[in-house]
Amino acid sequence: MWQDVLDLRDFYDSPLGQVAQRQIRRQLRKLWTELRGQRVLGLGFTPPYLRAFAQEAERVVALMPAPMGVMHWPSEGRNLSIIGSETELPFSDLSFDRILLAHTFEASEHLQPLLREIWRVMADGGRLMVIAPNRRSIWARGEHTPFGHGQPYSVRQLKRVLRHAMFTPLRTGRALYVPPTNWRFVLAAAPAFERLGERWFQPLAGVTLVEAGKQLFAAVAEREPAQQRRASPVRAVIQGARSLKPD
Repeated sequence: MWQDVLDLRDFYDSPLGQVAQRQIRRQLRKLWTELRGQRVLGLGFTPPYLRAFAQEAERVVALMPAPMGVMHWPSEGRNLSIIGSETELPFSDLSFDRILLAHTFEASEHLQPLLREIWRVMADGGRLMVIAPNRRSIWARGEHTPFGHGQPYSVRQLKRVLRHAMFTPLRTGRALYVPPTNWRFVLAAAPAFERLGERWFQPLAGVTLVEAGKQLFAAVAEREPAQQRRASPVRAVIQGARSLKPD
C-alpha cells in the first residue's frame, strides 16, 4: 500500500527524517558520483534524494504515483514533480539515463509491470537505483517511520526481482545504522553509528541500495520465436554462461 505524500513529507521534515535522508543520500552519492548531463527520473517519493542532482543533471523529474498523491517540488522555482500511473509511465521510450526508486519497491502492488515500464523508458546503458527497507533491520519493524510500511527485502530478494524484470544487479550499498528514535543524543551520534555499522554490522542496515543495469539481450531473446532460439548455438552458450553468474 502506498503511503500518503504528506506523511512522507512530514517525516523528512522531522529531525529523524533529516538524519535518514543525509545518510541515505551519502551512500547514493558514493554509487552515483557524477550525473552531469544525465536525464534523471525519480519514482515514488524521491525529492529528498533528487535534490542532490538537481543542479548538475540535464533534466530531473519526480513522478509520484496517483495513490500516493503529489506535491509541488522544489518549494521554490519551476515545478519538477508530476503525478502518474505506475503501470503506464507518461514518457517515451529511452527517455532517462538514471532512474531512482524510493518508497516504491515496498509499496507497489504492480511491481513487475512497473519494472517493465522502467525498462522501457530507460536509455540503453542506463542505470536503475532501488532504495528499499532491509528486512533484517529494526527500521523495518516499527510503523513510526516510512521504512516500517510495506514489504521489506533482503539483498538477495531485491536482486532476484530485478533479474526477473530484465535488469542486471551491479552494485550494492547500505545505510541507516542509527536507531530509529528522536532522542537528540542518538541523532547527534548518527555519523558514528554509520561508521561502525558499515564496518561491523552491514546486514543490519535500515535500507539497502541496489544499482542495476538494463539487460538488452534478454529482451531480444524473449521476443524471438522458439524455433529461432533453438537454432542458435551461440545464444545457448551465452545463456548458459549467464546462468552461472554468482549473486
